[in-house]
Amino acid sequence: MPAASFGSLSLPGTGDCGIKDVWNHNLHEEFAIIRQVVQKYHWVAMDTEFPGVVARPIGEFRSTADYQYQLLRCNVDLLRIIQLGLTFMDENGKTPPGYTTWQFNFKFNLQEDMYAQDSIDLLQNSGLQFRKHEEDGIEPLEFAELLMSSGLVLIDNIKWLSFHSGYDFGYLLKLLTDQNLPQDENVFFENLRLYFPTVYDVKVSHT
Repeated sequence: MPAASFGSLSLPGTGDCGIKDVWNHNLHEEFAIIRQVVQKYHWVAMDTEFPGVVARPIGEFRSTADYQYQLLRCNVDLLRIIQLGLTFMDENGKTPPGYTTWQFNFKFNLQEDMYAQDSIDLLQNSGLQFRKHEEDGIEPLEFAELLMSSGLVLIDNIKWLSFHSGYDFGYLLKLLTDQNLPQDENVFFENLRLYFPTVYDVKVSHT
């Protein structure tokens, strides 16, 4: 992934910073707004919340990197994304007027879906409303269809910002392809470059 200087790029803080919660009932309405926003604001900061790590791969691995990818793959395949946040800005770090961040809340059921208890405890302590995720959460396939036509993916001039983003993009690729992640890490990165041609990982750029 290319390195980048983030100079004046700044994410909004919490409070009255323009965060829009997106649930199943307002999903189409908010994507219609995002399709307008992305025409001017081409930088997208992304973060996800997911239910932790529940499995470890076994067997022989070519390298530490191969093990780390197989760890990511088996957990992304087993688990469901809970929340996705997208913050929009231009090349100078200026955010749109009004809402700057859209927080997508996915369908998740604590009685049916797998999770790591410590991760769920942390999310609950942060105020996540799991009952609402169960009742009004976004269906992954519907989200993927709207994301595909949003102007955010498969386009070179959209620049994605993330931090230590393997799992984040793993869950997004699973959503977009409606498939488990590929066994081969090289195929994963080919798919990543297809859907997200320009990615800047803050962790990579600062190491």
